[in-house]
Amino acid sequence: MTQNDIDARGPFPGLAIVTGADSGIGQATALLLASEGFDVGITVHSDTAGAGETRQGIEQRGQRCFTAPFDAASPHAGDVVDTLADQLGGLGVLVNVAGTGASTMALDITLDDWAQVIATDLTGPFLLAQRAARRMLADGHGGRIINVTSVHEHVPRVGSTAYSAAKAGLGMVTKNLALEWARHGITVNSVAPGEISTEMTGQDESEAFHTHRPGNPTGRPGHVNEVASVIAFLASPRASYVTGASYVVDGGLLLMAAHGHDEAEGDWQTV
Repeated sequence: MTQNDIDARGPFPGLAIVTGADSGIGQATALLLASEGFDVGITVHSDTAGAGETRQGIEQRGQRCFTAPFDAASPHAGDVVDTLADQLGGLGVLVNVAGTGASTMALDITLDDWAQVIATDLTGPFLLAQRAARRMLADGHGGRIINVTSVHEHVPRVGSTAYSAAKAGLGMVTKNLALEWARHGITVNSVAPGEISTEMTGQDESEAFHTHRPGNPTGRPGHVNEVASVIAFLASPRASYVTGASYVVDGGLLLMAAHGHDEAEGDWQTV
């Protein structure tokens, strides 16, 4: 069998789970995977209307969609993998998108807020990845696990100590899982977006190409589809030899580190 003989969805089932698919990057990812032939299971936290739009979009693309309630901060977060995989009839791809953040200076963040961010952005995704890998192994095939982190997997940000710690931790978890699971045919990678026009950044998707960002080499924020396309690549046979990598999707923002002294004095020191 050659690479061209492999189904476009992969040598594993064309069945995917995407968390946080009620809006933003998660929604764009779920719809793109459906366009590429995947049946998709999505999670719902509070935005049932958004999840309904995602489900409708998946079904309009001729694919099945199942939904399940989900709280990434729960110690039982991993259970949603089995719930959705049972409905799908298997699992080939897991995309961990659901997350949260907190803009609080380190001196002021409470233990409860710290714990909530770490549980949602680090522990939850690990539990899902662990459960997904167990499922893939039990079903006798490999698969793909993609963790959506942030540019703050790599660089800090004032007022985001908990968020940066969680995303950096998830980046290292990704590398460790890739090292352990490669022999089982499971690749594990992270996608690290910069500023993307979503509800989380207080923007509408359409603003991606109309908002001026002089501190970014491209001069603008990113669009959700620009992140989803990288995730879909990592979920495909084209990425079969890629594991333990972090794909930064930020318009070149991280390349600007040496130009920080050009920022207005003092502005970067506060939230």
